[in-house]
Order: sequence, then C-alpha cells, then structure tokens
Amino acid sequence: MKETIKIQDLSIGYVSKNDVKVVAQHITATIYSGELTCLLGANGVGKSTLLRTLSAFQPKLEGKIFIEGKEIDEFTDKQLSHVISVVLTEKPDIRNMTVEELVGLGRSPYTGFWGTLTKDDKAIVNRAIHLVGIDALQGRMIQTLSDGERQKVMIAKALAQETPVIYLDEPTAFLDYPSKVEMMQLLFKLSRETDKTIFLSTHDLELALQIADKLWLMDKQKGVKIGAPEDLSLDGSLASFFARKGIVFDQETGLFRVENETTRKIGLQGEGIRYTMVYKALKRIGIQADAKSENEDEITILPDSYLLKLAGNEIICKTIADILEGLN
Repeated sequence: MKETIKIQDLSIGYVSKNDVKVVAQHITATIYSGELTCLLGANGVGKSTLLRTLSAFQPKLEGKIFIEGKEIDEFTDKQLSHVISVVLTEKPDIRNMTVEELVGLGRSPYTGFWGTLTKDDKAIVNRAIHLVGIDALQGRMIQTLSDGERQKVMIAKALAQETPVIYLDEPTAFLDYPSKVEMMQLLFKLSRETDKTIFLSTHDLELALQIADKLWLMDKQKGVKIGAPEDLSLDGSLASFFARKGIVFDQETGLFRVENETTRKIGLQGEGIRYTMVYKALKRIGIQADAKSENEDEITILPDSYLLKLAGNEIICKTIADILEGLN
C-alpha cells in the first residue's frame, strides 16, 4: 500500500458575506491505496461537506489536502479529473443511452471536445464493465435498469476514468438490503483488485463495521475519530459514538444490538442453536432467560419441541411463536 491522500489540520465549512460556519476542524489523516474507508455520522453532521472538500468541489477553510504528494489547490480542473472520480447519491436521470455509452463518458477527461473513443479507450471501458460484473447489461438502456444496476454502472464509469481515488456519497442509498451487501462487497473487492483508494460516506453502520478497512466517525461535538473497526471497538469509540438508549455495542461481535428493558425472568434449559433462538426471542420481548434461574417458570428445549412450565401448568410448544403466545 502507498500513501494516496494526506490531510493536515483540515477545517471544512462554509463562508458567507458575514459569517464563517465551521463544520469540522483539525482533521489529520492518511489514506492508503488498496483500502476501503467508510465515513459514518448522523444526518447533517457534514459528511457531504467533507466529501465535497476532499473532491475540491468546495474550498477548504484551513489546512492542506495532498493527493499523491501534491496539494489539491495546485491541481487544475483537468488534472483533478485524472486523479479523482466521484459517484454521487442522486439517481442518474438519463435516457436513450446504453450502459456502454454511459460508462464511456468516464473517458471524457482524455478524449477531448468531441469525445471520440479510441480502441484503447473502448478496451478500458470494457474492462471497467467487466470489473463491476455488468457485462450482461452492456447494451441495455439506462432507464430500464434497477437502482442497484444503475449504481454499478456509475461505479464502472468512475473506474473507466482511471483515477487513483474514487469518492462515493451514500452509494447504498435506495438499495434493498441484499443489494447493499453486494455493493459494499463489490467496493471492497475493487479496492483490492485495482489498488485504488475508495472513500465513501454511508449510513449502513453494520455493513461498514464488517467490510471497511478504516472508519471515520464524524460528530459535531467530538470531531472526527479515525481507525480500524476493531481498534475503535476496543478503545470504546464505537460504543460512545453511537450511544443511545436501547442500543448496545457488543465488543465480542463488533456489532450493535437492540437492548430492550427486562421486565421479568424465566428459567431456560437446553443447548444449541434452538436454545440461542429462544433466548433471543425472550430478550426481544423483555424477558431475561437464565439457565440457573430459581424461578419455577421454565422452558426446556426438547428434541423436537419445547416444554413450557408456567404457573404449575406444563404446555408443549411446537414453535418459538407458541412459547411467546403461552407467556402472554
């Protein structure tokens, strides 16, 4: 891995005639090639502002941003188009253009005014399409694609631009959960296969925790905290950063879970996955299960059913839903 982006004491925000609004300040970080970095934070915290600043779409307030050793203000617009490509959140409202033609627009920094693709340009476009795995869509019209397919096309366009850095603003927005997983896995794979620096903002916390090489936790009060997901778990940053009533960070799994208030207890005897699922279901409705409970009420995991002892009565339950109904 090589150092692609170096940020020194960066402050971002907006300048108006009468005021300067600082969104975040004193950001110092290094981003390397071949890494997938995810930017996390609440709505309105400034994630898009940071991305626009790193992309040179809006000026920084203070500090320096180096890309491959050169300060961002020293680049011309044309030079930046050879270094940075950006995939935005908005759905591309494009009609009467094929997938291949849209991906081909990624070559515009190199083709000049007329946009005529050479043999080499076409080979780069085809390679980008293949890397994203949308070969079968190559001749399709953009308006016939699903949201997930369109997002893949925009990523292929960014790859065709052949820049060392790709920024993405909420690339999994508007996607269903399986498509979100597929998109994040694709970006992780591309960071490895192409050795590019891929930096994205996202609200998909659980996926970022499982896939990202580095996390940037952005908060109005706490600023920006940067590190590997595992390090941010161990030092308590994740637990404190997303601290909310009813949400608990589990250090052992490195994931968040919902913590409902416990209102009663019950004994639970058994083992295996069915024990785990019963325990989980009980916790969801506010019942704490305990194998060593002295409570006379008890659930026993049988080979093909469940025995619920409740108020002196014994009930055979076929499903976990039957147990919950019996408890209610």
